[in-house]
Amino acid sequence: MTTLDRRLNAFRPDLADARLKGEVQADRFVEGRLMQVAVPVLDIRNAPRPDAGQDTQLLLGDRVRVFEEAEGFAWLQSERDGYVGYASSAGLAEISGEPTHAVAVPRTFSYREPDMKKPATGCYSLGSRFHVVGSAETRGVGYCVLASGEALVASHLRPIDEVSGDFVAVAETLERTPYLWGGTSAFGIDCSGLVQLSMRMVGRTVLRDTDMQARSIGEPIEIGDDLSGLRRGDLVFWKGHVAIMVDEENIIHANGHTMSVAREPLRQAVDRIAYIYGKPTGFRRPYSVCSAG
Repeated sequence: MTTLDRRLNAFRPDLADARLKGEVQADRFVEGRLMQVAVPVLDIRNAPRPDAGQDTQLLLGDRVRVFEEAEGFAWLQSERDGYVGYASSAGLAEISGEPTHAVAVPRTFSYREPDMKKPATGCYSLGSRFHVVGSAETRGVGYCVLASGEALVASHLRPIDEVSGDFVAVAETLERTPYLWGGTSAFGIDCSGLVQLSMRMVGRTVLRDTDMQARSIGEPIEIGDDLSGLRRGDLVFWKGHVAIMVDEENIIHANGHTMSVAREPLRQAVDRIAYIYGKPTGFRRPYSVCSAG
């Protein structure tokens, strides 16, 4: 029996990723076809049904490898974090142009033309990626123009090769975002999604789920029962939950208690969570982050 994680490896008894040939058994192996997400947020489900559970989400411009399309659903794997699941085929398109810019604010609109008084044509999350072909200015506001003629406020985007310096500062911009199980966008996000999206904006690709992050991000650190020794940017893990330290005593996390991204004293969270999930299971230090301010 294979020990490969099905969340990160595309294999079923009838079909598997050709890259796994020799590692898994399947009736058929396929190379998969590269496509891109063509909607603001694409839900990734654990079965090809609209009522199936949501495991994660992908954002506009993300690349995927599609292994099968049937009855309106695609079985795919994210090129960014390797996550495997099912998504609506209508949310995918052929790759057209490399992304040049990414949304650098929690949320922004696109407009039918470079004018904020014109009708909005879409709303996009932090991290969404666009292929910009031009620029324009209307009444002192600069815009990035897309091939479709649509435009986004230029100050809300940044070149794709520019990154933030402090992933905690990114997480702080998402405070009060609604909690959403399986969410990875600024419209709704879960605890590990907050870690993943915040780190994405500083140029770090990390795995999706809490258990994966607890094994792979940075280095484990030893923290005493008094919870001293933590600093900004450290991650605190519980069974099925993760929080980000904003300073030596406080965390920010997407949580089901407030149903939002919220700040909370760590000791208060530890006491509150203990009766459901127990005490923290570990602490990790991803890397040094800039100080606040």
